[in-house]
Amino acid sequence: MSKVTNTSGDVTLSEFTEDGKLVRKVRSFVRREGRLTKGQEMALEKNWSTMGIDFAQEMLDWEAVYGREGPVVLEIGFGMGASFVEMAKNAPEKNFIGIEVHSPGVGACLMAAEEAGLTNLRVMCHDAVEVFDYMIPDGSLDTVQLFFPDPWHKARHHKRRIVQPAFAEMVRKKLKIGGVFHMATDWENYAEHMVEVMNAAPGYRNTATDGDYIPRPDDRPLTKFEARGHRLGHGVWDMKFARTE
Repeated sequence: MSKVTNTSGDVTLSEFTEDGKLVRKVRSFVRREGRLTKGQEMALEKNWSTMGIDFAQEMLDWEAVYGREGPVVLEIGFGMGASFVEMAKNAPEKNFIGIEVHSPGVGACLMAAEEAGLTNLRVMCHDAVEVFDYMIPDGSLDTVQLFFPDPWHKARHHKRRIVQPAFAEMVRKKLKIGGVFHMATDWENYAEHMVEVMNAAPGYRNTATDGDYIPRPDDRPLTKFEARGHRLGHGVWDMKFARTE
């Protein structure tokens, strides 16, 4: 089997059939923005059919996706997936779906999920806003997670931050009543921005009982990056806002 990258950024797998005919199969989930390791590429090939969800302009049926009923936890931007996989491993009664645009991260996540023997984890490699618009049924999510998004720390770039009024409303519509939007950041200015946006967003209640932030919940694993930050005296801010209407 040989492999070439075409101009669209997809990866084409070329193979010959038994009678010598050349067949090309395009895997559109392999994107240009990152170089996959062999292990990540193999994990995508092996596990996409069972744990990967292709983008389509049709609503998902969670019971059909997981083969069972259960609370649905959606994470936006899971990075390399270590924390996401650990959460799914620690809560087998919940159904987890992660959206990440970085192909190597998706591959790494699938490697870890396979190693852990998970059956309650699914991944997508697509823009989260389009997935929300076309594939997530209204009022169907128990939790939405957004951990350590790009802070765009320069003031002129703040408008690029993902947590904005329209984004908060998009998330609210997909949460069940009582469902929770959980955010975490290690940039205090971004934490303040998140709280300001969410306090102004209709249909939410801050679950914090002492100030604007909550202690790190036990169900959000402590990452190596975060632990190093703690040792250096860096702060991390967690926020949970529940949908009220």
